[in-house]
Amino acid sequence: MCAIFQTMRRMPNRLTRQLNLFQPQYEFTQEIYPGQDCGLLFSKPDQTEIEWRSVKFGMVPKWAKNLDICKATYNARTETVAQKPSFKHAWSQGQFALIPVDLIYEPRYINGQAQRWGIFRQDREAFSIAAIYENAIINGQQIRSMSMLTINADQHPLMSQFHQSQDEKRSIIVIPEHLRHDWLHCKPHQAPEFFQGLSDEFTAEYMPPVTVSDLQNRLDL
Repeated sequence: MCAIFQTMRRMPNRLTRQLNLFQPQYEFTQEIYPGQDCGLLFSKPDQTEIEWRSVKFGMVPKWAKNLDICKATYNARTETVAQKPSFKHAWSQGQFALIPVDLIYEPRYINGQAQRWGIFRQDREAFSIAAIYENAIINGQQIRSMSMLTINADQHPLMSQFHQSQDEKRSIIVIPEHLRHDWLHCKPHQAPEFFQGLSDEFTAEYMPPVTVSDLQNRLDL
């Protein structure tokens, strides 16, 4: 499933106003890979406010010894999230969060060759992905981390186009604008109400990675 996404270097004013948030003072690399830092939205313990934190992409459970686990825990299947050792504590505690992104990347196979495609809203607006988060202590340092929740997408008209033909198709869960607060404050037994496939607001296009030679060509223009 989704191993790369494009985050916003700074949050759009529309989102910060809607959620009553301050503009974060830190920036991230634009393309986020497992193990890298990114921005996350979650409710404070008293659940009266929403706040920002910088987190690792890839869940670091409390029992982890190092950050290597991030590369195996960046997606959490909704079918098994309550049982898997890496995720079950965050799930049982209702540690739900939102990842604001511009787009995600998925591989689409054309004539047996993988191509990188970007999936995004047709209006190019940012959107929020459902996630769970955790706090752990690694070598005496507090580590905040998250994992994207995913659902089956074998029958989805857009998401079923990605990954190899023999692979199960999976999809992120986008939380609509009017349900963001509800998701952040829901209980585990209520979470499945939000497990919906991408709406027809989403589309995709071929977006190959930028190579060193591409950058050089641009400089030569």
